[in-house]
Amino acid sequence: MGRLQVVDVRERLIRREGAEGGGCRYCGGPVLAFDFDTQLVVFCVPFSHKTKRKFFCSICSRRLILSP
Repeated sequence: MGRLQVVDVRERLIRREGAEGGGCRYCGGPVLAFDFDTQLVVFCVPFSHKTKRKFFCSICSRRLILSP
């Protein structure tokens, strides 16, 4: 029996660049900023379209979250 996928989130990498203003708080390595184009798809119909920015350390590969 097949499985029907109702909701899907598709992410596509738009841009990758070095982030300014410090390093990783775990290892002190340089931080990279990635811009993703995120799209919510329900029954093969695209609904939501959003651009997200995520930060990762280039040495320990951890995802970093900005704190105020």
